Amino acid sequence: MLGRRAFSLAAALAPLAASGLAAPRPAGAQAAAWPSRPLRMVIPWPPGQATDLIGRVVAQFLTNALGQTVVPENRPGAGGQIGTDAVAKAAPDGHTLLAASIGPITFQPLVQRTPYNVERDFAPVASFGAAPYMLLVRPSFPATDARSFVAHVKANPGKYSYASSGIGGAQHMVTALFNARAGLDALHVPFQGSGPAMAAFLGGQVDYAIETPAGAGALVRQGQLRPLGQTLGRPSALLPGIPPLAEAADLPGYDIGGWNGLMVPAGTPQPIIDRLLAEVEKGLATPEVTERFAAIGFEVSPRGPDGFRAMLRELRETFGPLIRQLGIRAE
Repeated sequence: MLGRRAFSLAAALAPLAASGLAAPRPAGAQAAAWPSRPLRMVIPWPPGQATDLIGRVVAQFLTNALGQTVVPENRPGAGGQIGTDAVAKAAPDGHTLLAASIGPITFQPLVQRTPYNVERDFAPVASFGAAPYMLLVRPSFPATDARSFVAHVKANPGKYSYASSGIGGAQHMVTALFNARAGLDALHVPFQGSGPAMAAFLGGQVDYAIETPAGAGALVRQGQLRPLGQTLGRPSALLPGIPPLAEAADLPGYDIGGWNGLMVPAGTPQPIIDRLLAEVEKGLATPEVTERFAAIGFEVSPRGPDGFRAMLRELRETFGPLIRQLGIRAE
């Protein structure tokens, strides 16, 4: 019976071969022809934001590696949800990429209903590394290190306030975790973006903030803000002399940074994901890219799909209970 089926299949394909028409190619052969046209990298944030700057660096080295132009496409709005959802609904043919980041992938689904499901709609390719955040105060604040800061704010419940770039955003969540671990009772004052938050902070409208080097590095260098610690659980080469808050504030296990990475629509053929991963790893290993990322305030430490998924799962397990406990919901 098996021999008869094989003969029948061969007979059915013979006229195609004789006519010069190719038989249908298996999925692996189709993936081998990729990329067949320019790719688009959807960046769900405005130009100049950290994810935009990082995405454009990656788009440039992927263009050189793949032989097809990778075109950055800014699709901002709704805390990154608009552009992210556009990729979730794109054809899984490897020609649409997502410049993924912690806000729309990790935090937005925890604080509100999103039009996409991260686990169902996306395939992780690689995370690039992490951006540390700094605990910042103005020079006049009556604490000069992280331990005395925690002691002072804890001794004055409800007196102090902190800024963020919006409810449910990365700044808000990173600071909420810090406050919860340190036992601080402070007022959250959200703003429409990091720029307005920093302006209000400098103007004395709020008392402290946790912000990235990209958002506040210049203010630190100018002496307008004083860093008391940084959020990664290890010393950061980007912030020499600024200790991890896990040690400086006596908060063992406090280890959080803003991640960026590359995702594609679920269903994208595995050979395409494998090729993208290989080219990302090669690109991130070059000194030029490492230096450009450092200038943005981002440390390179790539993870492949499995490590990326594990990181996302760990973040959900850390922040999900905190968000429910605090009753945080996006407006």
